[in-house]
Amino acid sequence: MGLNKKSVDDINVAGKRVLVRCDFNVPLKDGKITDDNRIKGAIPTIEKLIKDGGKVILCSHLGKVKNGPNEAESLAPVAAALEERLGKKVTFVNDDHVTGQAATDAVAAMKDGDVVLLQNTRFRGKEETKPTEAGTAFAKELADLCDVYVCDAFGSAHRAHASVAGVPEFVRAKGGDCAVGYLMQKEIEFLGNAVENPVRPFVAILGGAKVADKLNVINNLIEKCDTLIIGGGMAYTFLKAKGYEIGLSLVDDEKIGYCKDMMDKAQKAGKKLLLPIDTTIAAGFPNPIDAPIDVTIVDADKIPADMEGLDIGPKTAALYADAVKSAKTVVWNGPMGVFENPTLAKGTIAVAQALADTDATTIIGGGDSAAAVNQLGFADKMSHISTGGGASLEFLEGKSLPGVAAADDK
Repeated sequence: MGLNKKSVDDINVAGKRVLVRCDFNVPLKDGKITDDNRIKGAIPTIEKLIKDGGKVILCSHLGKVKNGPNEAESLAPVAAALEERLGKKVTFVNDDHVTGQAATDAVAAMKDGDVVLLQNTRFRGKEETKPTEAGTAFAKELADLCDVYVCDAFGSAHRAHASVAGVPEFVRAKGGDCAVGYLMQKEIEFLGNAVENPVRPFVAILGGAKVADKLNVINNLIEKCDTLIIGGGMAYTFLKAKGYEIGLSLVDDEKIGYCKDMMDKAQKAGKKLLLPIDTTIAAGFPNPIDAPIDVTIVDADKIPADMEGLDIGPKTAALYADAVKSAKTVVWNGPMGVFENPTLAKGTIAVAQALADTDATTIIGGGDSAAAVNQLGFADKMSHISTGGGASLEFLEGKSLPGVAAADDK
């Protein structure tokens, strides 16, 4: 996994047109951005390229765009938010074709240090490059607008889309640099290197609902880490694999054999695999999710047949916190229970607190664990919180990501 990639610090963009693939997939409500974290995250790279005298052309997707171009998924609000954060004019090209005449003209009129934002890349239809001709044509048209390409969209780095993995080929063919931005660089340094080259002891914590979603992650991390901790809904499939009664708890019956294999694999490799020793149970899932709920705590092998496990218990929380204490690197992906409910968030909070209290490098692997850490107020205590959900999972699986692979090596 070549992870030593050219970054914006290694290239000279003075007087050149630089296409930057950002992740501006922000939540919108009535045309207003409700969380601008992704825009904030993109600013350092954009400011660096402006300062160096590049002509900065920004592109991104937003939303799923199921029914073609529409005002609700336009990047117009993003242009306004960028203007405010950068303190300078951002020219928004409202062109549903994305790379049409309007875009060509806007780029031709740019001076060094100017910023242009193209319309939602998904307005162009399917963005996949392989094997569609349309995707390849789109990638070439994007490349025609620029001399240099910078990818800073980690959240999309696991997809071989035209604007992520297609453009670099064409830019490279005409002698242009393909680099990563500061956000991508940070993801590669923390997530990529945590898995490939961790400072030990290396503890991995996996939670979330389904074993099926994390098959390859579990398999890869058992090979890489010293201790693997399992919590969340997927822990009950492991407990069932141990022969325990798990009542109405979430279970992946087809994956019981797999869980047995993984426990054997860990044992043979001399790795610790920690499972809940007690669990917080209730008569059923809270409805709505944050509704008050009556819970009891029982040992993990004493779950009654008519009850459902919804969070790890306090003994487990203490066991997991203790395992983190001596760690030098900790990666965490997936909550320990139904963290959206105050009564069932205790396990997730305990793990977050343990990570906040340690001197280890602490890496939160995107998705629900990132949401939990942000929501519960622990964000500033973590070394790195990944901006990608699917992308961070694939990194933890040890996969090569198209968006990372497409950048030039140093």
